[in-house]
Amino acid sequence: MKLKFRKIAYQLHLWLGLTSGLIVVIMAATGCILVFEKELKQWVHPERYFVEVIGKKKLPLSELSSKAEKALPEGLKIKRVVMSSDPSQTYVFRTLKMDNDALTYWGTYLYYYRVYMDPYTGKVQAVEDAKKDFFEIVLDLHRRLLLGEKIGKTITGYSTLIMTIILFSGLVIWYPRKMSKSMLKGMFFIKISANWKRINYDVHNVLGFYAVIPLLIISYSAMIWSFEDVDKWMKKTLNGSAPTEQKAKSKIPAEEFSDQKNILDMIGNKMEKGLTDKESALINFPRTEEGTYYAELTYDNRLYRNDQYNFDQYSGEMVKHQSYKDKNIGYGTALRERNYDLHTGSIFGMTSRIIYFLAGIIAASLPITGFIIYLNRKKKKPKHKKNKVVFPSHH
Repeated sequence: MKLKFRKIAYQLHLWLGLTSGLIVVIMAATGCILVFEKELKQWVHPERYFVEVIGKKKLPLSELSSKAEKALPEGLKIKRVVMSSDPSQTYVFRTLKMDNDALTYWGTYLYYYRVYMDPYTGKVQAVEDAKKDFFEIVLDLHRRLLLGEKIGKTITGYSTLIMTIILFSGLVIWYPRKMSKSMLKGMFFIKISANWKRINYDVHNVLGFYAVIPLLIISYSAMIWSFEDVDKWMKKTLNGSAPTEQKAKSKIPAEEFSDQKNILDMIGNKMEKGLTDKESALINFPRTEEGTYYAELTYDNRLYRNDQYNFDQYSGEMVKHQSYKDKNIGYGTALRERNYDLHTGSIFGMTSRIIYFLAGIIAASLPITGFIIYLNRKKKKPKHKKNKVVFPSHH
């Protein structure tokens, strides 16, 4: 029975690996680049992210938002702003519109702009067409293979599911049939003195084992994004009897409304004050008549560690507040909030990001070393057949 299970695991590992190998290489390689995206961007484009002189007082958010909007191509509206607690950093305003029915990356983003602004002077330091940004293209290659939301996301979603099966079947194959001292050594160490075929086998076997836990976490978090039903089921199951989240709405006033500037400034000031012991803040502007200003204060580089606010767009009144520290949040909601940090490795800070980076390099190498193992075994087989013909057993 054990042998049969092992054979099934081997066949699954082999054929699923061969069919999804190229996609796994692309997803792993792009993932490695994205681990340090923030640091790389600031290093490559310091003029976008840092002000020339740190001023004494920042301009009101409504004024900065208006200036950012004027810097955009005509007719486009600002939809979000990100503010850093670092006084030397710019504010980043953003607007984007997507077409989820498009079949290519270029069709997916109808437009996508970022405006980098000095919050002290209101000087526009850069207007970036984010659609052409290298990291944005890499991110889309990682998420959708540049093939749009419908096709690309489906392919990467199922490839992640296949990757999970490959990882589990790999563990079954990795565990030896008979345990001995030499077997134990071969499980955890690469035999450098062996021939190249054995080294390649060890690289696949040993490094694959060391990377399996981070790769399973990455695969799980990717599937949560890819499969809505899995996401809902996980959330519902883990939440149990926890109260269902209520969506915050703005009350549409009966009379004409014209106090938008003051409300935006009030929210901006509140976020600015909240930044003193935090990492960053973001404000999403309302998209509909019933929509709210959604604001987030993030404590550090882990996105889940945040306080979330919803403000009525007409009165400025806070209609909802939630903190990651709240005890009444269900386990499912809490896990879902951590999904991005689980996927990117920022969940345990720089240490886990480095571990994820190394796991990503290993993941990119596994289909290659696995394919070489497959070719080597394929080459071996005909020789045995030949020998049987040349030296029949009755001689």
